[in-house]
Amino acid sequence: MEVIEACFEVLDDRFRACRGDDRIERLATGCRWAEGPVYFPAGRFLLWSDIPNDRMLRWDETTGAVGTFRQPAGHANGHTVDREGRLVSCEQGNRRVTRTEHDGSITVIADRWRGRRLNSPNDVVVRSDGSIWFTDPSYGIDSDYEGHRAESEIGACHVYRVDPVTGEVAIVADDFVRPNGLAFSPDESTLYVVDTRAGHLRAFEVGEDGALTGGAVLATCSSGIFDGLRVDTDGRIWAAAGDGVHCFDPDGTLIGKIRFPEAVSNLCFGGAKRNLLFVTATTSLYSIMLTVNGATRPAAPGRRDPVDAVRVP
Repeated sequence: MEVIEACFEVLDDRFRACRGDDRIERLATGCRWAEGPVYFPAGRFLLWSDIPNDRMLRWDETTGAVGTFRQPAGHANGHTVDREGRLVSCEQGNRRVTRTEHDGSITVIADRWRGRRLNSPNDVVVRSDGSIWFTDPSYGIDSDYEGHRAESEIGACHVYRVDPVTGEVAIVADDFVRPNGLAFSPDESTLYVVDTRAGHLRAFEVGEDGALTGGAVLATCSSGIFDGLRVDTDGRIWAAAGDGVHCFDPDGTLIGKIRFPEAVSNLCFGGAKRNLLFVTATTSLYSIMLTVNGATRPAAPGRRDPVDAVRVP
C-alpha cells in the first residue's frame, strides 16, 4: 500500500466540515482503466472493474489482499448492490445489466429495449422500491477497447428504468448525448445524471410512478469530464472528474475538491461507518477517510433493508 499526501481544495467554507484524513491510500494498481467500485459491508470487501482487461478485481478490507473476482467479465463497468445484497453489474461487452445471485449464477436483468439490443450499459443504481435505473451510452460499441465494436440498434443513448414487478425496461430520459454516472438524493426525490459528452450534471424530480420531470443542468465540469457519482447523508454530490473528486452542495455550488494523481473515473462510500471513500482513478484503486457518511437507501414501506446483513456473492 502506498500513502499519498491528501490535497483538499476548499472553494467554499461549507467544504471544511467534509475534510478527513491528511493521507490517501493507494490500495491497488496495474489496471488499464479502473471503474465501478462497489463495497459489500457484510463481507468487508470491495469489487471494481478493469474494463479493457475484461476483469473484475476484489480488495479485502481485513487483509488488504487483491485478487481477480471474475475474468472474463463482459467488459463490466459500473456496479451496485441491490436490496438483497446481490451484485448488479453493467456489462458493456455483453450489452446487458446482470445480477449475480448468492449461489454465483448470473441473471440477466436487461439486454434489450423493445426487441433492440442495448448499446453498452454503463452505470446503475437501485431505488428502495426495487426498481433498477441505468445509463446506456455507446462506449462499449464505439471500439474494441472497452467492449466490441458494433452499430447501435437503438440509435441513441438513454437513461432506463427496470420495473421491479414486471421487469419492463422503459426509457425515462431520452435527451442525453452520453449519459453516464447517476445517483439518487438521500430521500430519492431527485435523480442526478451525468452527461459526459455535454460536460455537465443534471437533476431530475422523481415522481411516485418513477417518471422524471425537470432535468435542468445543476453543475458543469471544470476539469476533464464528469463520470461516476455518489451522494452523502447531507445530500452533497461527490463526482469523479479529471483532477480528482469534486464535491457539490445540493444547490449545485462546487464547494471543494480532493485532488488525485490520476484522472478519476468513479467512487463509492464504504467501511463500517460508510465514511471511507473508495476511488477508482485510471490505473489504481484509492481510499481516503472523510468526516461525512455515504447515503443509504430509505427503507421500503413495511420492510427492513437487509443490505448490511445478508450473504454476499
